[in-house]
Amino acid sequence: MDGSIAINLMHFARALRTAGLPVGPGKLLQAVEAVEAVGIASRADFYWALHAVFVNRRDQREVFDQAFHVFWRNPDILKRMMGLMLPTVRTEAQEDRNAMSRRVADALRGTAPEAEGPEKTEIEVDAAFTVSAQERLQEKDFEKMSAAEMADAKHMLARIALPVAEAATRRYRTDPRGERVDPRATLRRMLRSGGDLADLARRKRRTRPPPLVVLCDISGSMTRYSRMLLHFMHALSNDRDRVHSFVFGTRLTNITRHLRHKDVDVALDAISAAVEDWSGGTRIGTALHAFNRTWARRVLGQGAVVLLITDGLDRDAGEGLAAEAERLHKSCRRLVWLNPLLRWEGFAPRSSGIRALLPHVDDFRPVHNLNSLAGLADALNREGPRRAHGLRKWLDQAK
Repeated sequence: MDGSIAINLMHFARALRTAGLPVGPGKLLQAVEAVEAVGIASRADFYWALHAVFVNRRDQREVFDQAFHVFWRNPDILKRMMGLMLPTVRTEAQEDRNAMSRRVADALRGTAPEAEGPEKTEIEVDAAFTVSAQERLQEKDFEKMSAAEMADAKHMLARIALPVAEAATRRYRTDPRGERVDPRATLRRMLRSGGDLADLARRKRRTRPPPLVVLCDISGSMTRYSRMLLHFMHALSNDRDRVHSFVFGTRLTNITRHLRHKDVDVALDAISAAVEDWSGGTRIGTALHAFNRTWARRVLGQGAVVLLITDGLDRDAGEGLAAEAERLHKSCRRLVWLNPLLRWEGFAPRSSGIRALLPHVDDFRPVHNLNSLAGLADALNREGPRRAHGLRKWLDQAK
């Protein structure tokens, strides 16, 4: 293969990675082999060869298609993408439709050489009256982030810690101020002293963080959030032990083993190969039934905390969902529902799926930006009654 083609493939793979696709060195080598096999005489063969290598899920097709036509010089789409860089006034709906295009434009903009021009005059601004870029990023919705902002957010997600208050176990440890007498240790102490009883040995229960179980919705309505939430789940799996992760759309898939890879790109590639129902419909009741029947007894011991991440929009209109949610709620120490729809001020629990879930959760929180994930740690460490005080408002609206 011509060296210039290989170099261009490397830059193209780098642009796809910047745009949010899980592309690593292995994918690049596969792309080179694919192009060597099909050649470059036919643009269609060239397109589909790269498509077969870089695209693993349905939601990646549009990003790849835009990046391919822009990078490999389609004038019409290039003009459209350049238009995204101009300052225009857009509605929120238009921003949502062009979210992928902005990411591709940002990714490809970074590969273009900067035009030489006059030096810019440095302007000093009083930082006391400005909001830092990091604070803005923490408050920005995942759905509205550019490719560069998503990359920064992923680095911040990797550093998020989620401490959970330790729970008492059935095992004991020696403690001079323990609340219970340790008969065996007391007898051993008496034998060493010739039968004299100086003082009683005491013990107390051991404590350790409870298991954490994450059930994440990857259906079409959660597409823009599931990618970032998988990075969050990877950070949790590598930060602590006893983390069990599952994803669901129309079926339930255990991805715990895949998330144990230290490299997040390797982990996401393995998940993409294992999961078959990306960006499809949602059957929450069916997924919870499969979890309760197959996995609950294995992973919900010792006071496990369950994080249910879904928007509650169910294809089956909540059929069987209430019973499965009730069973899950009774099997765990705490059930926390994270819903990205709570970012809207006018949100109301109107869908049947949301109404079926609400009575059986202990907390109902948003999950749409970095601040919402950081606030989750405070919620999990909250002392007091099992159910959060703010849940009553939503329960009243769901009646």
